[in-house]
Amino acid sequence: MGKRILFLEDEPVIQDVLAEYMKMQGYDVYSAADGAEAVKALTEDIFDMAVLDIMVPKISGLEVLDFIRDKYPDMAVIMLTALGDEQTQVRAFNAYADDYVIKPVSPIILLKRMETIFRRVKPSARTVREGLFIDKGAYQACYNGEPLELTLSEFLLLETLYDEPRRVFTREQLILHIFNEDYIGNDRIIDAHVKNLRKKLPQNFIKTVIGVGYQFKQEV
Repeated sequence: MGKRILFLEDEPVIQDVLAEYMKMQGYDVYSAADGAEAVKALTEDIFDMAVLDIMVPKISGLEVLDFIRDKYPDMAVIMLTALGDEQTQVRAFNAYADDYVIKPVSPIILLKRMETIFRRVKPSARTVREGLFIDKGAYQACYNGEPLELTLSEFLLLETLYDEPRRVFTREQLILHIFNEDYIGNDRIIDAHVKNLRKKLPQNFIKTVIGVGYQFKQEV
């Protein structure tokens, strides 16, 4: 799989055209139409680079840049915007943007700028999330960047608890989340999965709530 790109752009035509060029170059592109969607994607996935428009709905591209630098300081970032004033450019570079490209831009030139930045970035600089991370698209759980060897049922159980850490799930509710309505048998199968998960996790992320069921336990 190619390098993963987060592309924030709210103009549909520009988004479609530039994303298509990136894909033809071998990049794996996730397109977001507003800043809130971009931040959500950053919390749920791992990216090698972000290409950010500035004037987008909900959360500006500059605020997304601040979020990236706070959480993932090694991620490459290109600001792609119609704003060519000096003050905005200085603001972006002060937040350690790697490049600032003013629209309209040739897709080929943008790809060359991306390529240049990737040549400068060391492979080891790719963002590694600390602690537990659930990669929903890959059905993979990682801890400090290292994949955990979970079965599909174990992954789905962990994902369900992780997504709603304040909620206590009964065994019946967990069975519905994992097996839908296809499972016929004893609900103690959940206890067996929890036992196996606890052996595989680097710390105990699953809290037993006596008389009810299970709840995700935050890292300490």
